[in-house]
Amino acid sequence: MPHALAHIDTWIFDLDNTLYPASCHLFAQIDDRMGRFIMELLGVDAAEARRVQKGFFHAHGMTLRGLMTDHGVDPHDFLAKVHDIDLSVVEHDAALVSALGALPGRKIIFTNADLHYATRVLARLGLEDAFEAVHDVHAMDYQPKPAAAAYARLCEQHGIDPTRAIFFEDMARNLAPAKAIGMTTVWIDNGSEQGPAVAGDFIDYRITDLGAWLGEVVAELETA
Repeated sequence: MPHALAHIDTWIFDLDNTLYPASCHLFAQIDDRMGRFIMELLGVDAAEARRVQKGFFHAHGMTLRGLMTDHGVDPHDFLAKVHDIDLSVVEHDAALVSALGALPGRKIIFTNADLHYATRVLARLGLEDAFEAVHDVHAMDYQPKPAAAAYARLCEQHGIDPTRAIFFEDMARNLAPAKAIGMTTVWIDNGSEQGPAVAGDFIDYRITDLGAWLGEVVAELETA
């Protein structure tokens, strides 16, 4: 397995439910705040707000894109409100810190969230200095994963050769566009919400523990 990754020079990671386990339920807090935002914006009850929220999530890859398109929501206002959450549930991950520090090559975050929130989460994990860049939803020009344009923009802005890159994601469907342009793909299968079912022929590796898996990869690459 690890020898097949010897050509990789860029390691790309999603943020939420990828660098920390879905079991800490951090995203549930965001989910709740998005629901409240929609209730207030549209004057609807919780059930209708959830229907709208999940409809936009499945159709656009993130709720924000639908709110911007259909209701003219300001992205900075929305993100500031939904990311105002308690991060104490995210714990320092020593194994992941060690593995990422030993990986050869570039490391980049590719997230539908924004830089301010990502920076706070990375600090909780002890990874504030682990990544060269955070390519966030603003850098995507609000065309989030899984839109093909998001991946093209990532590669263009950071000079990435996708055939020499590997992408880690908890949302399986977000791996399909990465595979289509030549990236190696890793699905973090940890029980996070998946949305509409998709075929899995674009997934190269399916794992449950990112830190442990990367640790094995580092060990094998060092002895190869």
